[in-house]
Amino acid sequence: MNVVDSSAWLAYLAGEANAAFFAPAIEDTGALVVPTVCLSEVFKVVLRERGEHEALLATAAMQEGLVAPLDARLALEAAAVGHEEGLALADAIIYATARLHGAVLWTQDEHFAGKPGVRFRAKR
Repeated sequence: MNVVDSSAWLAYLAGEANAAFFAPAIEDTGALVVPTVCLSEVFKVVLRERGEHEALLATAAMQEGLVAPLDARLALEAAAVGHEEGLALADAIIYATARLHGAVLWTQDEHFAGKPGVRFRAKR
């Protein structure tokens, strides 16, 4: 299973230098878990940069995977993970989602580098 964080989704959607690194995780929709917070973050950025139509297309593609809603169990796990790892709320939700699903987290966010279960590629 794979969780792709918002920065990695945005790199992939924009065809940035790291897009090919994240492509296998994103394109294997049968093994893709999508935190709802990623839907929100990606929609917001794409809406701002390319408009509503493109934002809807981007998030529709994301929903080809299993969407993991923020329920009570995940919220509490994210709070604990955020406390333990010193993560901001959205990052804690994303990391907790990956952990609860036994998934690999794909990211280009530096604060995840070296953490267990993370595939990190520095943003270029």
